[in-house]
Amino acid sequence: MSGDSCLQRLRSQAGSPSCPSGLPLACPKTKTCSYRGAVGLGNKYVRLNVGGTLFYATLQVLTKQDSMLKAMFSGKKEVFTDREGWILIDRSGKHFGSILGYLREGTVTLPKGRQAVLELLAEAKYYLIQGLVETCQNSLPDNEEQALCVIPVVTSTKEEERLIQACTKPVVKLVYNRSNNKYSYTSNSDDNLLKNIELFDRLSLSYNGRVLFIKDVLGDEICCWSFYGQGRKLAEVCCTSIVYATEKKQTKVEFPEARIYEETLNALLYETALPVPDNSLLEATRRRHAHCGSHSEDEEGPGGGPGAELRERVRRIHVKRYSTYDDRPLGH
Repeated sequence: MSGDSCLQRLRSQAGSPSCPSGLPLACPKTKTCSYRGAVGLGNKYVRLNVGGTLFYATLQVLTKQDSMLKAMFSGKKEVFTDREGWILIDRSGKHFGSILGYLREGTVTLPKGRQAVLELLAEAKYYLIQGLVETCQNSLPDNEEQALCVIPVVTSTKEEERLIQACTKPVVKLVYNRSNNKYSYTSNSDDNLLKNIELFDRLSLSYNGRVLFIKDVLGDEICCWSFYGQGRKLAEVCCTSIVYATEKKQTKVEFPEARIYEETLNALLYETALPVPDNSLLEATRRRHAHCGSHSEDEEGPGGGPGAELRERVRRIHVKRYSTYDDRPLGH
């Protein structure tokens, strides 16, 4: 039968439901019919209900290309209709407009974003529209997620030195090795260790391309940051200390977030093409820091003193290595 006669027949059947009046219907009544006469209907419009979204399309468009839709509307597959005559397709209607656009024009503007393209690709595969499948696949290079940044993990001192010396960008290295501890940890040390790791991940995402970030899981420290510029170590922030709690030693891990941010920004000052650091940059970043619970050491190279080369200076910031519960040595 033709498409119009099929719809009219379904409307008349829907007008006299078989269930008793007054009883609620659990779902809309659906019927099946065949569009064997669709080829001769030309530009007759069909009403489509795709996952709750309504569309109008001509049979000419729906049967234009070899696809599952052509099979549905050329009599090869049965179609389901609701009581109002809408053809039911049990798929999401989010990208069905793009499907119809491709059937009409043979081309389509792909949605923005990888996830949206993947969704359209899934719909194209379901409707067996090979041309649209290829278009979506070609827009996804290698069809793999691209890494936002790559963090090398060093396993030896030689490997670390080679990476730092060969890199023309500033370098930030985080050593974290929880098993290096020979005492018990304080109650908040594990949380602070995780915060250091999370901060490292955030910084690596923020400054990817400008700074080389390195992880070291074999170092001697438990948690320690190192900052390099043009192959030289500029600063070091050690986040661990030994504290006395009653009569036993404990290892405490700190989270000096502000200090780490500051040293990372100081390392960016060495983002330059000059073969050696600019003295003005070194002068600006060599000042002493004295904060509660921490101290800094300005270490000078051989022949230190007022005339020593500024670029040989390394700034190390450590939490106090030993402190007592009541500011007295243990046993006093």
